[in-house]
Amino acid sequence: MLRTVPFCLMGLCVCLGVTVQTRAQDPHFTQFFASPLTLNPANTGLFSGIGRIAANYRSQWGSIATPFVTGTVSADFQLLPGIIPANDILGVGGLLLYDQTGGGGLKTEYAALSVAYHKALDMDGNITLGVGGQLAVVQKRIDFSKLIFEDQLTSNGFDPTLPSGEYIPNASITYPDYDVGLIYNQLIGQWSSFYAGLSYYHISQPHESFLGANYHLHSRFTAHGGGVIGFNASTSFYVSGLFMQQGSATEIAIGGALGLLVNGIPETPTVFYVGSWYRYRDAINPYVGLQVNNVQVGITYDVNTSSLQAASLHRGGMEISVIYTYPPPGPNLKRYKCPRF
Repeated sequence: MLRTVPFCLMGLCVCLGVTVQTRAQDPHFTQFFASPLTLNPANTGLFSGIGRIAANYRSQWGSIATPFVTGTVSADFQLLPGIIPANDILGVGGLLLYDQTGGGGLKTEYAALSVAYHKALDMDGNITLGVGGQLAVVQKRIDFSKLIFEDQLTSNGFDPTLPSGEYIPNASITYPDYDVGLIYNQLIGQWSSFYAGLSYYHISQPHESFLGANYHLHSRFTAHGGGVIGFNASTSFYVSGLFMQQGSATEIAIGGALGLLVNGIPETPTVFYVGSWYRYRDAINPYVGLQVNNVQVGITYDVNTSSLQAASLHRGGMEISVIYTYPPPGPNLKRYKCPRF
């Protein structure tokens, strides 16, 4: 997901007061691989288990000003095993997203329902092709008490008791949104796997303007992929990358992590992960993670390398992810080698 600049509150004030309009982009996650339903609706149900809960928290640009804060919670489940064809997966899920600009002047709430079907392309279910869709409701709100307008600036500084001199017909807007995706997943040998996906968010390019202007949110296209190279039962290397474009904003990220099974018990694993991702012309993202049985926690920190590094002192933002997967109920139920990074 994409973010343009950390100073958009000032840009928001400008676009509300005169004729300049900012082109909004979606908030982004460094750990895109740990936020499955914001990355691709086709990820719904694609995991080894019968249920999954994922949560993400990101705080960005706190070194410059009041930080941007983004949080998500999602849950998805596999349905109708034993009814649909063997090795096929039917997944349904839901997603809640909250995003707040620095200072809280602009807030976004996003609620979505998703469904995906993964068709096994071989008899063992080691190769699947999935297609998914998502229906969302989005609300964006302006909190004028958190904004500073030109007419409220005096020789003595900011005076919130002065009128802003602005007329905003719609301080809150709500609209439906539609997303689709496709994903291919393949097990290679006993320890390795590969996946590749495409997603397209904001299909209808919904109307999004507080001023009543004819502005439409740009669609977001994402191509992503990755896999795991398993050296043995206790050592694996995970790699993933994505290309994302929304309007004139483009994001390219690639990286990987080494996973080490430290307790020697694959059935109830304790795995330590260490690695890094790189977001092109923006940030280096060191990553550490820990999986204890069915819970995986990941932490990244953005080391800013963009033109903002002088102001940010290379400090971008911290991000935390937590994923819980409810395992298959019995030893005979198939465990899929599904995307983890």
